Amino acid sequence: MKYAIFAFLAITAFTINTASAAKTSPVAYKDYSGVYTCTGDDAHEGKYTGTVTMTLKPEHSNESYASYDFKLEVPGYGTYLGHAAANGNHVAMHFALTDQSTKDYGTGIAKMTKNAKGQWTFHKFYFEPEFKGGNTGVEDCTRN
Repeated sequence: MKYAIFAFLAITAFTINTASAAKTSPVAYKDYSGVYTCTGDDAHEGKYTGTVTMTLKPEHSNESYASYDFKLEVPGYGTYLGHAAANGNHVAMHFALTDQSTKDYGTGIAKMTKNAKGQWTFHKFYFEPEFKGGNTGVEDCTRN
């Protein structure tokens, strides 16, 4: 009987420790940092090209969540600064043209995938609530 009680207690302790470790073990976030070449189609402005730079903020990232500084440079329009928040392969991006008088700012949502060459790519839909009475667009970007 002593051995049965001891075995029961040992199994119970092992199960509790294993369950506790599973709850606290971090799930590694993916690092999408890098420079991306983009083509876009804006409902008001039409087709454009640009460069996105995403820089991981590890001090604000954990488990499956990652935080980034975000910069979009569009020739002829300017630089859009912002930030991004990722959960797995889904990334939300906020951006704003440095010339704030245009009210050219918005929020996008993207899904990260890898292409046949193994490069990270994303397709982003964005919404700009105040630019020219409201605006939407899409971007396709590939990490260099």
